[in-house]
Amino acid sequence: MKNPHCHDVLVIGSGAAGMTVALKLADNYQIALISKSAIQSGSTWYAQGGIAAVFDTEDSIESHVGDTLEAGAGLCHEDAVRFTVENGPDAIRWLVRQGVQFTRNEDNVDYHLTREGGHSHRRILHTADATGKEVSSSLADRVLQHPNIQVFPSHVVVDLITQADKGSSRMRCTGAYVLDNEQDCVRVFQAKAVVLATGGASKAYLYSTNPDGATGDGIAVAWRRGCRVANMEFNQFHPTCLYHPNAKAFLVTEALRGEGAYLTLANGERFMDKFHPKAELAPRDIVARAIDFEMKRLGIDCVYLDISHRPKEFLKNHFPTVMAQCLKYGIDITKEAIPVVPAAHYTCGGIVVNQKGQTDLWNLYAIGETAFTGLHGANRMASNSLVECVVYGHSAATAIRESIELIPEPDKARPWDESRVTHSDEDVVIAHNWDELRRFMWDYVGIVRTRKRLARAHHRVKLLQKEIDEYYSNYKISRDLLELRNLVLVAELIIRSAEQRKESRGLHYTLDYPDLSAVAKDTIMVPINFAGQNFIVSKR
Repeated sequence: MKNPHCHDVLVIGSGAAGMTVALKLADNYQIALISKSAIQSGSTWYAQGGIAAVFDTEDSIESHVGDTLEAGAGLCHEDAVRFTVENGPDAIRWLVRQGVQFTRNEDNVDYHLTREGGHSHRRILHTADATGKEVSSSLADRVLQHPNIQVFPSHVVVDLITQADKGSSRMRCTGAYVLDNEQDCVRVFQAKAVVLATGGASKAYLYSTNPDGATGDGIAVAWRRGCRVANMEFNQFHPTCLYHPNAKAFLVTEALRGEGAYLTLANGERFMDKFHPKAELAPRDIVARAIDFEMKRLGIDCVYLDISHRPKEFLKNHFPTVMAQCLKYGIDITKEAIPVVPAAHYTCGGIVVNQKGQTDLWNLYAIGETAFTGLHGANRMASNSLVECVVYGHSAATAIRESIELIPEPDKARPWDESRVTHSDEDVVIAHNWDELRRFMWDYVGIVRTRKRLARAHHRVKLLQKEIDEYYSNYKISRDLLELRNLVLVAELIIRSAEQRKESRGLHYTLDYPDLSAVAKDTIMVPINFAGQNFIVSKR
């Protein structure tokens, strides 16, 4: 057991959200930044489209708010939407000061703004079609240069550490047990404040646009320590993921449709106008269901995204990443359509937080995709997520800065005990359970759901949980085991949330309840050990 690492703030996750809060606090405090792989391995790196904010003189805050509320199908929290939209331009300017270079118009004065589904104006700032790469690289450069930020790559959170203080009425978070994957040991990290910025849980599904690390770790560890989660049934499926036997998970950016790409069948026939007045520019949930419907109706494996009618130079300048990736698989987007299918993309629900990113557990914050702020409602509008990461990263940093001096030093945590476990010779169990989970989640809890499918999924996930808990109790932990343990828990939360929603709204569509309920309300799950409870700590 290694000696504990003691810092002022522990940030778990190195995407846009985690690096933002780390940089905002690092001038005054010692920061530990935990990353599952390399610092730029999260979902931010893979974001192609861009980041939404009002910069066009013809656009307005009210318009951006209105578009977001409409896309969210009645479940967005208007205060969260306004907070994000109003602070969006300042968040962009802060990114620019960190070195992020967004694509500009030919005059090199104004930013080039593109348009994506659900947006009524051009308000998407981007760096060609590799915005996430630019944001991630720029922030990582600043993080790695800062003397007060220690980066710990190849570290995976196991569980949070909590304590009760004498005279307090609540539990507080004081750190985390973290697996050092390279050294194969569990380290203790302690801090006055802990920030979860671990991303979503799209790897619960068979097909996903996200990297392998999107396993819901933050949601799972927070739930185990008594934090509420909300709206876990709203899993966004990106409508256009490259369909090719050799392509693992390549997202074809929504900006193609924003710049005039058509969705067609193999014969070139467009179909989106049958499903929504905005056709290809409809919100993602509608586009994904339309594609799913056409694939099932015709018994086809994919549909096609065609932008070959736009000039070659335009495509080369605006979509170099898509063009290069497709060429790898013999697809020339200047001459032919791209075969595409929907894939799990974004977790709209998550850990319940307030406008400061605070969870139910004292001194624990959650930001980015792992959090439920109320911004996205029943369907995330394109390019609102990156701006949410930065806006709430700033907000959480401010809240930590205002409170940290009043927080007492944490008690020394118990060391990690692995004296009663052994090395496993049955790792095939992990691989099998992983495959089974992702397949039945895709089949039973996917784009279109039914009561029977959800019941089957619930039954299967409980059996898997029993197997995995037994495995976790008897063998040394590994990254694969931790991720599977977290994914199974998050999958159960998704299923239970879906079972509770007796309507079709946004990303949750069920054949048993195809209509909207008269009242729109969140699905809030409360753990038995709810951290918001008051208690009395006896004298020690």
